[in-house]
Amino acid sequence: MERRVLITVARDEIAPRFDLTTEALFLNISESGEIVSRKSFLLAQPSGDDLCDLALSRDIGTIVCGGIEDEYYHYLRWKRIDVIDSVMGPLEAVVTRLTAGRLKAGDILYDRAGENA
Repeated sequence: MERRVLITVARDEIAPRFDLTTEALFLNISESGEIVSRKSFLLAQPSGDDLCDLALSRDIGTIVCGGIEDEYYHYLRWKRIDVIDSVMGPLEAVVTRLTAGRLKAGDILYDRAGENA
């Protein structure tokens, strides 16, 4: 069974705030972690309510975002959508960790200058 994911995007990073997002990335991910489909979506204006409606209309099971107000978080959880929040970093690093099944709330995926891996 595929997992449907919505990721809030700002340029090539995770959007810092859910309610100010104007771009979203939709992913269908197979059980093995393979991306089956990938599609970007632009919103006419930033709106947390519109983003919630979009997630529900697209049958999204997981949302990955930066900061999110409690009102939206609890509404999405009530609608049985998993929310992985407080995520920061480059979009591709987040997608890689998500498909590997290792992304969790609070992950900060920016490279630190001068740090050895």
